[in-house]
Amino acid sequence: MTRATLWMALAGALALACAKDPDYTKPKPPEGTAPAPDPGPKDWPHGLHVAGNHIEDGAGSTVVMRGVNRSGSEYRCVQNDPTFFDGPSTESSVAAIKSWPNVNTVRVPLNESCWLGINGAPEDYSGAYYKTAIYNYVQWLHKYDLIPILELHWVGPGDQIANRQQPMLDADHAATFWTDVATTFRDDDGVVLEPYNEPFPDGNKDSEAAWACWRDGCTANLYAVGSNTPTGTYAAAGMQSIVDAIRATGSTHIILLGGVQYSNALTQWLAHKPNDPLGQLGAAWHLYQFNACVSATCWDAAPAAVAAAVPLVATEIGEDDCLGVFVSPLMQWLDGHGAGYLAWSWNAGTACVPAPMPGRGGGRPWAIVTSYTTGAPNGGYAQAFYDHLGGL
Repeated sequence: MTRATLWMALAGALALACAKDPDYTKPKPPEGTAPAPDPGPKDWPHGLHVAGNHIEDGAGSTVVMRGVNRSGSEYRCVQNDPTFFDGPSTESSVAAIKSWPNVNTVRVPLNESCWLGINGAPEDYSGAYYKTAIYNYVQWLHKYDLIPILELHWVGPGDQIANRQQPMLDADHAATFWTDVATTFRDDDGVVLEPYNEPFPDGNKDSEAAWACWRDGCTANLYAVGSNTPTGTYAAAGMQSIVDAIRATGSTHIILLGGVQYSNALTQWLAHKPNDPLGQLGAAWHLYQFNACVSATCWDAAPAAVAAAVPLVATEIGEDDCLGVFVSPLMQWLDGHGAGYLAWSWNAGTACVPAPMPGRGGGRPWAIVTSYTTGAPNGGYAQAFYDHLGGL
């Protein structure tokens, strides 16, 4: 679908939404109503495809994806927030990301309920408004030669709104979601898709049952906001069904699949790799200093085998101690294996404060910049990431 066709479709959806008598006392977020930006001539990275164990562009040049995550679009829409992102999603904010050395990729987290406009997602911040905001942001990324990774972060099985992370994709809506996303960006070969953020089926085990569910689906535990005690179960969709749904649209996009244990375990990724008739699958990997696989000994096992077979992109890396002692050797290892990596997260905040207990929340460790305008690194972890990119 061309940009003009998409915009006409979105405009039509907006017109229908207006007929529903919206609440005019609420401000409409500008990202959801603005015309699509013009990204200029198609000189951004495009024609992206898998070639063996690496990614190439349309000219046959190797592309190693390095960059940042852009948080907010996974949760703000379900909180009746008048913005879709943490901070601005303007051209100047994208230019600030591009100012970091050797950054070429931005990961954009998505919300299932907001994209589809279902399950009680606020109508002023979902459906056509939400899609427009995401589409427009992708165009800004293209203008600055940044590769967008679109990933599904939160799902809402049944009639539950997508207000937290669940163990797996849901069979109720995930295939519909990815059919729509893949159709929206079908003609944009500069976009990469990541079907699910952090799977953790079978009670967050690295087990045969977890990997079988990961590929083929299963009955998974359902969780409520703020609780780690299951409130019920739901039908989980496996990665094979999502790959099939994406390919049924005519999409040729690269698809990155994160493993189990919150995408930290890759032990059975190759054995359970879904079938893709186009051969355009890669592995996503998440690494924080509080995960299980945090040493070179672990990295040299399954992750190295995966990196030798398919493109490997660590779509989230970080540490919540405000240091750089974990990410620095990790990035050296990833560089040595031709793998990409993206820092969590491009949020602006005050001085970095370490989490009291690693991986348990608290502190203020995740804002890697002090300003969305200047993009100045914030804290030791951010500075280590910035300096490493500058040394490439």
